[in-house]
Amino acid sequence: MEDRAPDPTAPPVDQTDRFRDRIEAAAQRQMNKFRRAVRGVHPRRCPICDYYGKFTAFGHPPRFDARCPSCNALERHRLIRLFADRTGFFAADHAVLHFAPEAQIRPMIKGIVARYETSDLSERRPVTHRVNIEETGLPDAEYDRIVCNHVLEHVDDAKALAEMFRMLKPGGKALLSTPVCEGWAETYENPEITSREGRIVHFGQGDHVRFYGRDLRERIRAAGFVLSEFTAVEPDVLTYGLMRGETLFVAERPV
Repeated sequence: MEDRAPDPTAPPVDQTDRFRDRIEAAAQRQMNKFRRAVRGVHPRRCPICDYYGKFTAFGHPPRFDARCPSCNALERHRLIRLFADRTGFFAADHAVLHFAPEAQIRPMIKGIVARYETSDLSERRPVTHRVNIEETGLPDAEYDRIVCNHVLEHVDDAKALAEMFRMLKPGGKALLSTPVCEGWAETYENPEITSREGRIVHFGQGDHVRFYGRDLRERIRAAGFVLSEFTAVEPDVLTYGLMRGETLFVAERPV
């Protein structure tokens, strides 16, 4: 085939788009490789749909046995289901607000509580409230429970935590989860990192603005909450395909 000289009239290639496409293509190739190699490292049970068998890899980089092939539940969704079942976190008389509602746990919560509302700023999901978690405009002391999974790493967490505290009834609780590096005493933030590719390198995902360390707990308490935790341990990790040491943070508004 004859080589062609670059067209001087063609628009320049966006280097950001090229970088992103290369990263995503490489990650997809790696994920496909791992899915073929590690499907069914060990049979697991999904507490959400009761599937028993081989899970599949998921994530960048891929995590072994992460996704239930029946309902697509990931580790954090299965951990939430176990926590809810064992503690009675959701009750029949509760009003619940669920931020960025995950399809894997949405039916479970909605089927238990008296009032189930959802919220997301993105247009991708049909929700009850199209609002910003940092300033929702929703009423004070309105909810018994708030669910907020893998949202805080995307936003101004001080504003989001204060807003959740305001919306909870006294004695109400927020269920929070986010990626945490327990080996770090302090959360890593860098306001100079604003590009998608920079955030992938620094924070693990293009729309993350920080990577939490152990001081996440102090940030939650600083909003006024009393904090407790529920952590994935054995034999649950082996049985249900959980992420070792993954923690749910339960933030309660004092009475």
